[in-house]
Amino acid sequence: MNRPETTIDTDVKPSSSVSPEAGGEISTKGAGPCGDFISAEHEAEYRAFVEEHPDLEAVEFLIVDPNGIIRGKWAPGDSLKKAFQEGVNFPMSLHGLDVWGREVEETGLHIETGDKDGYCRATRGSLAIVPWARRKTAQVLLQTFTPEGEPFMADSRQVLKHKVAEANAKGFFPVAAFELEFYLLDPEKQDPAGMPTPLGAGEGPDRLRMYGLDDLAENAALFDMIRDAADAQNLPIDTIIKEAAPGQFEVNLKHRADPLRAADDVILLRRIVMGCAREHGLTATFMAKPFIDYAGNGMHVHTSMLDADGQNIFAGETGRERLLSAVAGLIDTMPESLILYINTWNGFRRITPGSYAPTHAVWAENNRSVALRIPVSTEENRRVEHRISGADANPYLVMAAIIQGMIEGIEAGAKPPPPVEGSAYDETADLGRELPDDMDDALQLALKSRFIDRALGPLLAKVYRDLKRAEIIAFWSEITPLERTTYL
Repeated sequence: MNRPETTIDTDVKPSSSVSPEAGGEISTKGAGPCGDFISAEHEAEYRAFVEEHPDLEAVEFLIVDPNGIIRGKWAPGDSLKKAFQEGVNFPMSLHGLDVWGREVEETGLHIETGDKDGYCRATRGSLAIVPWARRKTAQVLLQTFTPEGEPFMADSRQVLKHKVAEANAKGFFPVAAFELEFYLLDPEKQDPAGMPTPLGAGEGPDRLRMYGLDDLAENAALFDMIRDAADAQNLPIDTIIKEAAPGQFEVNLKHRADPLRAADDVILLRRIVMGCAREHGLTATFMAKPFIDYAGNGMHVHTSMLDADGQNIFAGETGRERLLSAVAGLIDTMPESLILYINTWNGFRRITPGSYAPTHAVWAENNRSVALRIPVSTEENRRVEHRISGADANPYLVMAAIIQGMIEGIEAGAKPPPPVEGSAYDETADLGRELPDDMDDALQLALKSRFIDRALGPLLAKVYRDLKRAEIIAFWSEITPLERTTYL
């Protein structure tokens, strides 16, 4: 088969590149003259959009920080062009904010550097209308460059772009698809702690109704709006599923031959779901474990690898050996990279036996209790399902670590441990290495990890560790209501 078409994102005038025919985005540096469009493709995208929407009133500039949180600014509609030319100014320290949006001085990105501005430029294919906005509004996803025009390597999107280019140069062309779980909450119904309750909760016995169609039908107007918004923003939604708890659903995205665009899809899908839910008087949350008694929200990543001819390198008998080596690479690096997959204090509450969230670095075929599942498929579609990440993780970092782990395993010809038979929560079985169930334990492994530096590059690896340390200290500094009611 031919390799699926990829998106070549030429953010600035290219001076060095990976061949477009080889797949992946072009790696570029150096800014064009002020007023020039980044590329002919960017100019064509911009002009086609404004011709279709001449009455544009506003634009929302979106940037993703290391926690996977969208930050940015609102601007008048006529400022859109700047994002496709020299770029929109943002402080580079935006990539050194913790989950609360506070500066973390240890990152070295803030006042000690003069809090410099960088140029944030439009990413190809992300310009779209915001259907739920009150005014005629566009949105565009940006990525950060230094004042000298170099990719800023504390920007997680730039890091994944670089990782994909590295993989392509070695002859590996990753294909990826994400699945995202989330809850729909009713803000009019709150528990004693003030938390909105899931739809369908508290109405007699809990209505789990996994794979039920009634819950989809009852929220058909919302899901229709989500699909329409996804169509308007070129997001390839596949299936929508009722999940394993009241008010919990899953949206599956279709595979892309460009993992960078696949990660973009996650960022924009989360925004779509939350925006559309708000329009229907509901709250949507991708929090990894919003309720102790119910299932957590996961982000599952299906990944395969193609060669330069578009063939799945995991197909056939020899392909299976490469697949097992990729699995081994992911297992070997899983504990030390866990803090990339589970990036919040709350996320570690999801790692509970029997919860369909993995607790050990193990694999199996057609088994949803493990960290790495080989789904039932034809040989041409043979792939790994990575089941560890919380739904609130940064998809660029998740994808970068998966690509790095798989390639290292393949290049080393690594062998995985035997697959798990039955439940991966069976305490009597030899399940191999247990994953950390505490954020600080996970950070301690990450601090010693050389793999994270290889996956993210030295700058973002340092920044990310500094952010996680600051967040842990903040949680250690908080006295919980339970402690007060217990010991006062």
